[in-house]
Amino acid sequence: MEENQELAEQIRSLAEGERAALPLLANAAAVIYWGMKEVSWAGFYLLQGEELVLGPFQGKPACIRIPLGKGVCGTAASRKRTLVVPDVSAFPGHIACDSASRSEIVVPLIHDGRVLGVLDLDSTVPGRFGEREQRALEAVSSVLSGMPEKLL
Repeated sequence: MEENQELAEQIRSLAEGERAALPLLANAAAVIYWGMKEVSWAGFYLLQGEELVLGPFQGKPACIRIPLGKGVCGTAASRKRTLVVPDVSAFPGHIACDSASRSEIVVPLIHDGRVLGVLDLDSTVPGRFGEREQRALEAVSSVLSGMPEKLL
């Protein structure tokens, strides 16, 4: 099974019968962090008002609040589209929660045109994320975004 389907199916399986967002997102972060190579951080930021607030994650401690439109996460959320950043030092306004981070991918969680939050992955390897990872993580986002009653 291709990686994008495998991650999405594992998360869909973990979500069956679960009604609470916190354990679902915690397990999703763990599946991604441990299931993908060369990932130094994997987690979620959930939209509250005009800022993204740290949710469940795997990795080093992270920034707690990110304003919409700021950094890679805030920009992806405000644009409502995935951002793949091969070199975070070249991204204007990048927020360095971990100075060892070299590349990042952020996938918005969107339901009925409304941003619920973002899925954020970092790597210490420059250019770590590409089209394959984008497809895999967008499939995960689709699974999670299809369960908005759990994420709200």
